[in-house]
Amino acid sequence: MLTVHPQSTDCGLLRGRGTVRRLAHMRFAPVDGQRQEAQPGLLGRCSACDHRMIAKCGQRRVRHWAHESGHLCDPWWENEGPWHRAWKAEFPDAWQEIVHLADDGTKHIADVKTEHGWVIELQHSRISPEERRSRDAFYRQLVWVVDGTGRKRDAGQFVRTWNDGTPVGNSFPVRRLYAHDCALLREWTGSPMPIFIDFGDGQWLWWILPGRLNGSVYVAQFPRPVFIHIHRSGVVQEGLDFSQRTQRTCRALRGVHQAQALIRSR
Repeated sequence: MLTVHPQSTDCGLLRGRGTVRRLAHMRFAPVDGQRQEAQPGLLGRCSACDHRMIAKCGQRRVRHWAHESGHLCDPWWENEGPWHRAWKAEFPDAWQEIVHLADDGTKHIADVKTEHGWVIELQHSRISPEERRSRDAFYRQLVWVVDGTGRKRDAGQFVRTWNDGTPVGNSFPVRRLYAHDCALLREWTGSPMPIFIDFGDGQWLWWILPGRLNGSVYVAQFPRPVFIHIHRSGVVQEGLDFSQRTQRTCRALRGVHQAQALIRSR
């Protein structure tokens, strides 16, 4: 039976009167043409909008850069807390906070973009389905990593839903779950992009496979170190290429579902 022990995280958002206000806090800013982390007394420029950035180096939050005027240049940007920083630390600095230009001139900042072309979006707070679809369409090779510790109820709901699910296949743990039993699954299923939920145990991610079928969804247990290794190295040997593995898994699950449907029809 699965148990999950989530670690609480802080995304660094300001809250007031039931709302969440996003402020443009970043890890890096150009200082005299060189990307640098925030240090006391430094002044930088935003790599996306070129507004002036101030180094925030207090004791309560991780050091970060903030727009001097409170300007928010990327409406998709989410402030960073320890969870974001821990994930970013798994990848080279040069892959972090990469600016992308949309056709309408809007600039978006990817949390991580690997040298193999994959954008990794690290999402702590809840976002609307419309925003998620916009990001899915904007980034051609996108994988989501979602913080499963943002709400206290989510880990327990997921554990119960997983334990009640139907095991599928033999290669690695995959189950067919009913999305309506778990808020995280209701909010994140339906995307054509790979989605991984992180409950903070440092060992496992929970891969929501693309697509949804009659209210159910396929979820796979996936080793966190393997996820990081695949994206850091881009290896293709031993079937570790991420794109190939995603396609192969989805094809296998479609085959299982077709076989089950054929059995039921007899």
